[in-house]
Amino acid sequence: MTRSHHIVGHGGVQLHVRDLGPKNAPTIILVHGWSQCHLSFERQAVLAGRFRLILPDLRGHGQSDKPLDPACYNNSRPWAEDMQKIIQTLDLKSPLMVGWSMGGWVVMDYLEHFGDAALAGVGLIGSSITTGRHLPPSAAQVRNDLPAKASGMYSNDLAENLAAVLAFVDVCFHQKPEAAVIAKAVGYNMLVPPQVRAAARLRQEDRRAVAEATTKPCWVAWGVHERLAPSDMGEEALEHFANARGQLYHKSGHSPFWEEPEAFNADLAEFAGQCFSGQPATTNSLGGPNGVGGKGDHPKAGLDLLTVSDLRILKNATNSLLRGTKPNSKQGVFDDNPT
Repeated sequence: MTRSHHIVGHGGVQLHVRDLGPKNAPTIILVHGWSQCHLSFERQAVLAGRFRLILPDLRGHGQSDKPLDPACYNNSRPWAEDMQKIIQTLDLKSPLMVGWSMGGWVVMDYLEHFGDAALAGVGLIGSSITTGRHLPPSAAQVRNDLPAKASGMYSNDLAENLAAVLAFVDVCFHQKPEAAVIAKAVGYNMLVPPQVRAAARLRQEDRRAVAEATTKPCWVAWGVHERLAPSDMGEEALEHFANARGQLYHKSGHSPFWEEPEAFNADLAEFAGQCFSGQPATTNSLGGPNGVGGKGDHPKAGLDLLTVSDLRILKNATNSLLRGTKPNSKQGVFDDNPT
């Protein structure tokens, strides 16, 4: 069952929200990333047989309103209140809120202003709890790579803008989608005005204290072949959320939900089940305290599970991948399984 809603968010902005699955099922809110839209999560629609999926188009994106005033995007309040309005208007009871990339920032915006009392848990996919000058130095260096930096997406010159969008969409994937998928992604990226992109992305936020104040379970997931959100960003989140588990996807870059959908959906469903049953993330049978576990990070049977301290050397593996060299599997971090 598919429904569409138009919900009035912060400042009167109309938000387009897709709503899949039974209304009385446990609810997962999936928040897309920068310059994307709800269509990013097409491969998660199969979960609607078990969960209610809420897929908003963020302000300035997709089919939602697109005011051009930077104040509508360059601070945490509008994003947080938009999520609160969606929860209140649809009468969602203890949803799990999961954000991809900039969508993870929106999850942190919500936690900053409303806390986690109304949520079953939270998730960050290829995201971070700090932005801009507050990012770990190595992460900032990776994001200065030209396609990742994507400064041309702020340009009003159509040719420059489109070229930057094409490069940015490409860098979101390790496993490259077919041409039709790329064309669709470029299409909905181009719906976002350059002014909106700049105001939304160039924020300076430090949410480490917000993460530390969060008690509900947190799921931190990213791809081994990331070129936008390197391991330092995930490691930082794991270190500051008190009740967190990590997830690695060995055949993915920035979009594990698209690149490894079966593993991702199984892992998300498992984590959601724990959240809705009230189990802490740290007692997950697939991983130890703040450990890395689940279907997505086991390219070979018997692979040792990782702890937070182990994750510190993943930055070296990520840097090796960016240089085009093979990570040192003797370190015991992971078995690289490129596709």
